[in-house]
Amino acid sequence: MERFDRLTALVDRFKLVVQPALLDQSNLQVIGGNDGIPKSLMFHPMKTNVIVHKEPVLFAANVDWNGNFNPLLAALPKAIKIDLSQDPDSMSLVMIILSEVGAQRCGVDSVLNRLGEVLIVRILRVQIEAGSTNPGLLAGLSDARLSRAIVAMHDGPGLHWRNEDLAQVAGLSLSHFAEIFLVKVGEPPATYLRRWRLTLARQDLTKGDRVDAVARRYGFSSAEGFTKAFQKFHGVTPISLRLKRGAIQ
Repeated sequence: MERFDRLTALVDRFKLVVQPALLDQSNLQVIGGNDGIPKSLMFHPMKTNVIVHKEPVLFAANVDWNGNFNPLLAALPKAIKIDLSQDPDSMSLVMIILSEVGAQRCGVDSVLNRLGEVLIVRILRVQIEAGSTNPGLLAGLSDARLSRAIVAMHDGPGLHWRNEDLAQVAGLSLSHFAEIFLVKVGEPPATYLRRWRLTLARQDLTKGDRVDAVARRYGFSSAEGFTKAFQKFHGVTPISLRLKRGAIQ
């Protein structure tokens, strides 16, 4: 059976960490009523909003998902609110989280991180299903046809993707695919693929991988061409990231 999952590659490549935090240092909050019953979830993906709540905050956490480089996180709305009365599964997760916080049993931090990950994935699913009126990755993933091509690029960033191949994956004619992709995602498929490759390349280089190996891994014909593209996109050279990694070690 063919694998098709709009989130797995993103979750696998960008480490998702959810940790309890003080309110003014958090970007995920569980809001409750005066009776202590959870009412809603507030999530500020890029941590740019001033957090002001008139109602009690029952739980606050800091969600770190490589916001500066994660294309999906950057495409989300600045503030997301989930009505827990309309989402019983998320409500159940929140109740378990509150129980763990109150009991403070051994392993609580690990449990909260895992439960927080599940909660964030549920929020992301809702956002993808709802789509977006603004061009970007969220709008692309919400389109049943384009999402197949985007997932193919996410899953196989080093493959030699042509627009013809991606159009076939999407089940569209070449011209229709190119037109819809540009409108929905806001850039041509080749541009999106290059950004995805260079984003992943940065991760690999910061882990200490060799420049020539990373260049080949992501479909560049030469280390020189890769270095030029990388520096234009990230503002630093690939070798500088490797040297920085070596200095840290």
